[in-house]
Amino acid sequence: MPVSPSPARLRRRRSGWRRMAAWVAACATHAKVSRALVAGFIVLHVALWSRILTVLKQGQDIHFDIAEAYAWGQQFLLGYGKHPPLSGWVAGVWFRLFPVTDGSAYALAIAVIGFSLWVCWLIALKVVDRRRAFFVVVMLAIYPIFNFKGFKFNADLIQLATMPLLVLAYLHAFDKRTALSGLWLGLAGALALLAKYWALTMIGAIGIAALLHPQRLAFLRSPAPWVAIAAMLAALTPHLAWLWRNDFEPLTYAGGAYEISSRLESLRLAGNYLGHSVAMLLPPVAIGALALIFPPWRSLALVRNFPKMARLNWSRAPNPAVRIPRAIQIWIIQGVIAIGPPLGGVAFAVYMKTDWGIPLFFLVPLSLLAIPMLRVPRIALFRIVAIWLLASLGALAAAPEIASRLAPRVTIDAGGNEAIDGRSDLARDLTQQWRLRYNTPWPAVVGSTRVANLMAFYSPDHPTPLAPEEPPSGLIAAADARRSGFIGICEAGGPFHRQCDAWMKANAADAMRTIISTRRFFNGKPGPAVSWEIHFVPPEAARAAPRPPQR
Repeated sequence: MPVSPSPARLRRRRSGWRRMAAWVAACATHAKVSRALVAGFIVLHVALWSRILTVLKQGQDIHFDIAEAYAWGQQFLLGYGKHPPLSGWVAGVWFRLFPVTDGSAYALAIAVIGFSLWVCWLIALKVVDRRRAFFVVVMLAIYPIFNFKGFKFNADLIQLATMPLLVLAYLHAFDKRTALSGLWLGLAGALALLAKYWALTMIGAIGIAALLHPQRLAFLRSPAPWVAIAAMLAALTPHLAWLWRNDFEPLTYAGGAYEISSRLESLRLAGNYLGHSVAMLLPPVAIGALALIFPPWRSLALVRNFPKMARLNWSRAPNPAVRIPRAIQIWIIQGVIAIGPPLGGVAFAVYMKTDWGIPLFFLVPLSLLAIPMLRVPRIALFRIVAIWLLASLGALAAAPEIASRLAPRVTIDAGGNEAIDGRSDLARDLTQQWRLRYNTPWPAVVGSTRVANLMAFYSPDHPTPLAPEEPPSGLIAAADARRSGFIGICEAGGPFHRQCDAWMKANAADAMRTIISTRRFFNGKPGPAVSWEIHFVPPEAARAAPRPPQR
């Protein structure tokens, strides 16, 4: 029979846990050590989740949004057709420093999340004490947007870096009210808009928070807001000139792609958007609450004493751990960006994508921790860190089995989800065929964005992609593709086959055409078989060269 531990041993164990919890709390609240603790936590989170995602996704090719950002980053332009340029610039710098592999792509996404965690900690320090600020960071690390859902680097994810920077710059400018603080605020606003025009939601929320603040007149009379506006416009001038030259193509694209005619449909989509956002917030909120009130019966006393605690903290003895004026601003900002977009989507009949909520709810943990009557004991820090660590290590251990079970069932759909239909294998095979035919690197590829960008990522030659169904990215024009030669790829029966086939008939009528089928196997399990219509258009020099005489 198992022998139960003695009371003395149990006391020693409890004492050991208490000492560890006290050490974590002491490090989190120390003015100098807390910086190293938060940095170490973020580095560990980035390392763990980069590995988890690489293993979890090993049976699939990367999402085409990641490949699109990589393709844009091969040329540093002022815009890329349907989006501002920042995501392409970041990807371009990253893949000049790291190899073009799946692991590097997932590490890029998690590195952006790590940067966001650091900025969110700096924001929290302006609102709450160091203990609560560290609790906020760990809650965000549990938020699925900052782990599982953060695998896809694109214009939505890059806003997790730019929008927190914008909030941090605003809080700094509102406090300092100097021209220099206004300059930083303007540059942060420009950076956010260069990531995606969706940042206008955050700029609007910040403006509302400033106007509702009791000290709004002091802020408006200072140089900070006016320098910020001037600096933002100055920093955006090159991109605005690009927009003008390209007939405001990103705005036209967004208006055509996301406009719907039915008010009822817009209401349904807004409901899906809010439901998805709330569902993503449930894990960090529930785990944070568990860490604060464990064991559960403590919650009963908390509820019973809540009115008394509220009166004590708000009126008689304000909680020194919370700076109420700044907390009010955070509550206003988070409230506006949580409610404003879905209301606007219904009012203007806009197609509300669930991914648009990715950068808009990072202030929720801080908004909750800034409630003055909320008590954050030292042991709560240890509990939530332990939960995060166990969950991350569990995900790492389970990732190979999950990848093996899910990979054969994953197919590409109308939403462009990942596939295991062998696109990476197709890219390497076509590279060899092009080199054997023309003895040159593969220069360009034409096809839907879900195909062409993946060819650019996985081919060793990294051909420049051209997607006829998308706004012109500026990477290459059709005439330049014909001059250099290209491979046209149409997925038989795919969502853009009709458009692709029509483009090939108009621009590659003299191409050499062939059919290639691919099927990828992962751990012995087959993925779906897909047929590709391949069009080889040789380089202009090869077309002009005289053919050898026939005998």
